[in-house]
Formats: sequence, C-alpha cells, structure tokens
Amino acid sequence: MSNIALKGKSPYKFLFLTLILILLDQAIKLWMYFDVLPNHYGEIDLIPNYFKLHYVENKGMAFGMELGGEYGKLILTTFRLGAMVGICWYLVHLAQKNAHSGLLWSIAAVLGGAIGNVIDSTFYGAFLNNAPMGVSTPWFHGQVIDMFYAIGLDGQYPDWIPFIGGDYNTTPIFNFADACIFCGVVSILIFQQRFFEFDNIQKPTVLKEDNINDEVSEDTVIADKTFQETSESEAILNIDINDEITEILTEDQQFRLTEEKFKDIGKNNS
Repeated sequence: MSNIALKGKSPYKFLFLTLILILLDQAIKLWMYFDVLPNHYGEIDLIPNYFKLHYVENKGMAFGMELGGEYGKLILTTFRLGAMVGICWYLVHLAQKNAHSGLLWSIAAVLGGAIGNVIDSTFYGAFLNNAPMGVSTPWFHGQVIDMFYAIGLDGQYPDWIPFIGGDYNTTPIFNFADACIFCGVVSILIFQQRFFEFDNIQKPTVLKEDNINDEVSEDTVIADKTFQETSESEAILNIDINDEITEILTEDQQFRLTEEKFKDIGKNNS
C-alpha cells in the first residue's frame, strides 16, 4: 500500500463544513424566532402558493414526527447526543482510513444537521423558553424550530400513489438541519458504490503485498536450501579428493620403499 494511502486525509476540512452548516442552521432559526415571528406573523412567501417560510415549533423528530410518552423528548435528545458523538467519531475514523472524499462530505453534512437539531433540543427550552408545558426541566426539552413549507405540494393525491394516495396530505415542514441530513443520506445511498470503492481497492493491494512477501520468503527458503545442498556437495567432494590424495601418497610411499629394497638387494648380490 502506498504511503499516501496509509497517511489518510485530514478530517478538519470536513468538520469545517459541519461547523458552517451548524452556523447557517442556527442563524436561520434565530432569525425566524426574533424577526419573522414577531414582525411577519411567522410567515414569508418565497414563491406564492408554492413555497414559503412558516414558523412552527416541533417537539419531535424531523418532519414533525414525535416520540410519545413522558420521557419521549428526553430519550430523543439523549439519542441525538449519542448519534452526534458517534457520527463525529466515524467521520474522523474514515478520514484516517483515506475514505472517498464524497463520503466524508456527505457524513459531514449529516453531522452538521444532527448537531443543529441537538442544539435546539438541548438549549432552546431554557434560552428561548419554548419547552412544552408541564416538563420537569426546560433543559433537553427544547422544541426544534422548523420553517420550510412546500405548500404547493399539499392536496389530494390520486389513489394509485402508494401510501399517500386517496387522502388529503399536508407537506411536512422542515428546517435547514433536516435538509442537511436528508441530502447527506441520499447522496450516500446514490453514490455508495463509488464512495465505498476504496475498500475494494485496498484489499487487493494488501493481498498483492502479501503475495510478494510470500514469494520473497519462498525464494529465501529455496536459496538457503540450495546453498546448504551446495555446501554439503562441496564437503563431500573435498573428502573424496582428500581420500584420493592420501591413497596416491600412500602408493607412492610404498613404491619408493619397494624400489629402495630392490636396490639394497642388488648391492648385496654384487
């Protein structure tokens, strides 16, 4: 694997996008609360009869969904806090693994939306005094401010449309944080094959390196075995050569002794 792949990406630029989205979300919500609500009766038409800003406080989840029960809001806020920490950790983890930049931008958008709504749930009940009546504490019971209303989509839908057909439907009102979460999740679903392609690229690289290491190890074993066999052959050859030299010297010495013996006999006969 290359050194670049091992180094990974810096998560700070993605977290900076998260910070920008949080600031935009909070700016829109506070503008709706302090200006549009008292000065424009909570409504501003952007596209008449089709799209407008409409101030509404949502004590539940995105698009007006609500978790019921006495502790429903507290459970929801706690869940949002845990999800916020988990998403932040996952973003940093993927950046260190050199994940696809598109995936990291998408997760950063989801994180920004999650934190934006967590701020509402955690602090708005105390600072904006918008906690529902009868709660034990305003902290963690704040209502999320929603404002985007596609009023042109309200109406009676044909019966053949699944889930919403046959009844009169009112379009859910959402905020900027909801839009960030929605866009981030949808982009991951649409481009998931490209976003998670880095896993398929890294695995063959690792396998290739493992194969190279295995081949090097195998070559080393073969080389050691060949060297050992060569050394043994040289040792055997040296032994054979020494035996032959010893045999030649022994025969030469015997021949000299025999020749001297014959010379002595000849001298005695003379």
